[in-house]
Amino acid sequence: MVENSRPSLQIDLNEFKLHLHLKGRPQLTLHFNSPSRSFYLSVIALVVNEMKKVGKIKSIPLQEHLDLLALLNETIGGAAGSSEKENLLYRIYRKWKDALPNLEEAPLFKVHGKKKKEEGDGAIGKVYSFTDVEKDGWANLFDYMGSEENVRLKFAIDRIGIGLNETSIIFGEFQNGEAWTQFIASLKKEEREKKESGPVEEITVPETPAVPFSVPQKPRVSWLTHYRWVLLVVVIGVVAGATWKIFWSAAPIEVAPKEKVAFSLPDKPSIAVLPFNNLSGDSGQESFTDAITENITTMLSKIPELFVIARNSAFEYKGKEIDVKRVAEKLGVRHILEGSVHKSGERIRITAQLIDAASGHHIWSEKYDRNLKDVFALIDDVTRHIAVALQVKLTEGEQARVFYRDTENLEAWSLATQSWNVISRLTREDNARARELAEQAVKLDAQYGFAWSLLAYSYYNAARMGWGESPKEHFQKAIELNQKALTLNKDLFCATGMLAQILWAQGQYEKAIEMGRRSIELGPNQSLNYVILSEILCYAGNFDEAITLGEKAIRLHPFCRYPYLTILARSYRMAGCYQEALVLYRNVLTRAQKESFRPMPAYIGLADVYSEMGQAEEARAKALEILQINPNFSLENWGKTEPFRDPAHLEKRLTALRKAGLK
Repeated sequence: MVENSRPSLQIDLNEFKLHLHLKGRPQLTLHFNSPSRSFYLSVIALVVNEMKKVGKIKSIPLQEHLDLLALLNETIGGAAGSSEKENLLYRIYRKWKDALPNLEEAPLFKVHGKKKKEEGDGAIGKVYSFTDVEKDGWANLFDYMGSEENVRLKFAIDRIGIGLNETSIIFGEFQNGEAWTQFIASLKKEEREKKESGPVEEITVPETPAVPFSVPQKPRVSWLTHYRWVLLVVVIGVVAGATWKIFWSAAPIEVAPKEKVAFSLPDKPSIAVLPFNNLSGDSGQESFTDAITENITTMLSKIPELFVIARNSAFEYKGKEIDVKRVAEKLGVRHILEGSVHKSGERIRITAQLIDAASGHHIWSEKYDRNLKDVFALIDDVTRHIAVALQVKLTEGEQARVFYRDTENLEAWSLATQSWNVISRLTREDNARARELAEQAVKLDAQYGFAWSLLAYSYYNAARMGWGESPKEHFQKAIELNQKALTLNKDLFCATGMLAQILWAQGQYEKAIEMGRRSIELGPNQSLNYVILSEILCYAGNFDEAITLGEKAIRLHPFCRYPYLTILARSYRMAGCYQEALVLYRNVLTRAQKESFRPMPAYIGLADVYSEMGQAEEARAKALEILQINPNFSLENWGKTEPFRDPAHLEKRLTALRKAGLK
């Protein structure tokens, strides 16, 4: 069992403080309270963030991050020293080697709660009073390799008994990868304001991301190409919140200033499908070209996570010279999809490209060469490929490719996609709606394994949550439908994960964990596998691995919906990491409120965590909100939906909720 006093280290980039709390020792807070000092805390945060990306406590080569280090130096560092490679790396190397490890003299921070005193009789300068063990423990954190020109730094938290899961970066209400991204965004904004007179090559980062633990992969960049590369992070406001991915930039176009957009951007990824251009030289092909545009618009509008401008508004630009910046300003969208159609004999080529109007770069482009036999089948085929590609870029990530792999029926795919979106809200009404959509999908394509799996999920949810008179019958129905999905596609990762959940709900924890690991083997890049196993491990009492897998799930699916965050928050809560759980639960409510949705698990989680943290007033307030949502709420009934293997773990949550005022 993990104790509440679990070791933790927190890097606060709001106040530039580092909080160190080791079990059995007083909490240590170090304030990096000047521009130059703040710069070195940000270097520590950079190293920690990079270690979190790779999932290992390892040395990080600084020369790969020269541009970012220069940004940090010139903004929060107040340009206290040169940002040139030979000077900047040398300075960091020396400070990491000599100044940062010095807890006694503390040249780069102020120790909260302690006053400096003279070092011995007649000694020059002042020192803080720490034991040799404390001083040595702090000094051992700063590990370095290489030379002054080829620096590799490690923040060796393992030497003081702390793992990556127990280390967090905080900025605003965000943490870890999300906090770091938000922090850099604020610095980039400051830098832009200083250099408005000329173009600035920059790292565009999201202004309002909401998903924690997003860990993008950073491309390797040589020093010789320092001023020739541009890294673009796609900014997306999703139903679950705004999210992002990094990719190499294409030819830039003029950027649409946010303040000139006619309408405020929606919380979803917003897109306008402009009329495709007819390049065939035959006016008779206009209707065919328009049909493709209309079909794509219609299908994209059926994806709940997207905000799609109506066809009539977009067609105002037909035949006109397009200025993407102006179109984005006029329609109030973030993304523009444009393309062309070229017919030659019985061959046709359709091209499409997605542009991020806020950054002025192409996100995605593709061309489709087809034989012109069955026109309607051709349009459906190209539409599906484009819609899936945009899902990958803007919503579901690589997971979206699984949704359509088992079917060629465009309508069945659309229904299954909608079912997937609705079922994740985990309410009785949404679960019933998801079932209806999945049933319609399998009627259109009886061989569509993914749709059968969704149907199984709807019965599983009903059984586990008690939405029906016979949970036993619902479980049996879920098993039968899930087997149908596996028969159609034995490698269907979500069906294997479903089987793991059924075994877990029946109390067969070891078999469930085994099946969960099997689902990851089948789909090592599918986030759902990781979040399923994370939840099972949490209820089985393995909180550390549950946290690791939960974070992995979010890294794989940065566009994830609120259950991912709720599951990870529960694991943090059970591990005694209340601050981390609090941030996640609040994040869930912030997202949900934008769509007038009140997710009960998040309210319960907040009441629970506030109670454990001794914040009685906040806990009672959340308890009252729970009763407003469900006046018939009872801890007895709720406890039946929390299948912890160890009854003591359930009792721990029940006790906290009783203190909050629930019965």
